[in-house]
Amino acid sequence: QVHLVESGGGLVQPGGSLRLSCAVFGRTDSVYGMGWFRQAPGKEREFVAAITKSGGSTAYSDSVKGRFTISRDNAKNTGYLQMNNLRPEDTAVYYCAADRQYTAVADIRAGAYDSWGQGTQVSVSS
Repeated sequence: QVHLVESGGGLVQPGGSLRLSCAVFGRTDSVYGMGWFRQAPGKEREFVAAITKSGGSTAYSDSVKGRFTISRDNAKNTGYLQMNNLRPEDTAVYYCAADRQYTAVADIRAGAYDSWGQGTQVSVSS
């Protein structure tokens, strides 16, 4: 079993930055890929970013590319999402996800992930 806990969300002004963290508990050795997804009110959950276990492959949605950076520290069993130049349309609940199957390429599909965190709210407003 793998348990994920997100933190770092909050309220920020447009143009500001936040860093989300995703702590992994339990069978941490079974976690391979990690991803971030988000869901805004009235919208479906959407892919944000993903990273393989080695960090050698990353993927981003077009809407965040160049502004967000995904990373991970396997020694600390923690994943991160650095979000810069935030926009009001980035407002959503952000979810961390973990994949327990090996992949050489960062997976953007929500269905590939079998463990999910409870989510952390990110609000961008002046």
